[in-house]
Amino acid sequence: MKYYAIIVGGGSGSRMQSEIPKQFMLLNGKPILMHTIEAFYHSDLKPEIILVLNIDFHTFWEDLCLKYNFTIPHKLVKGGLQRFHSVKNGINCVKEKAIIAIHDAVRPLASNDLITRSFLAAEELGNAVAAIKSKDSVRQQNDSRSQSLNRDEIYLVQTPQTFKSEILNKAYNQEFRNEFTDDASVVERIGISINIIEGESKNIKITFPEDIQLAEFYLNQKK
Repeated sequence: MKYYAIIVGGGSGSRMQSEIPKQFMLLNGKPILMHTIEAFYHSDLKPEIILVLNIDFHTFWEDLCLKYNFTIPHKLVKGGLQRFHSVKNGINCVKEKAIIAIHDAVRPLASNDLITRSFLAAEELGNAVAAIKSKDSVRQQNDSRSQSLNRDEIYLVQTPQTFKSEILNKAYNQEFRNEFTDDASVVERIGISINIIEGESKNIKITFPEDIQLAEFYLNQKK
């Protein structure tokens, strides 16, 4: 079976108080996005890598690759209006039956173990979505009232979210809906149950400035 990783980078950088999208910000001396691509490239199953970026940043990314001597092979694809459309553009590049992992550009710390488990679980079950159980108490707000939820039943969803290509092709043939917050919600809409696999607490999504410091701490632990 062929394996692909679609890396989706559409962030604007607004919450990072940055003029450039957060995937291009430096982490341990090079752009976050390069760490993310390296995680998949060096994983055991060595998927082919498809990178989806806003067209306005294609030249910027190519210049960064030259600057940092980044030579990992990958296919660069135009992003869409919403994340949904960006992922669809990536999926359309896969012309064969495959297992496809979709991953946030700003989750640079996914381990080889998580990536490999995602691919193998999706190959066996049809899909696999990384998630971790909530460590905190959880409440749901409804209008003026809130109610406690059982945190043992609450999962915080991560990426990679990994699927057989035929499932993704069918799911992304739908029209876009506002409730499509991730790939699992798109696939679930066509009546397919989602399989959760154990994610990783270190597999953080870099969103705020302090996340850079935490990611650097985790990276330095690996050395």
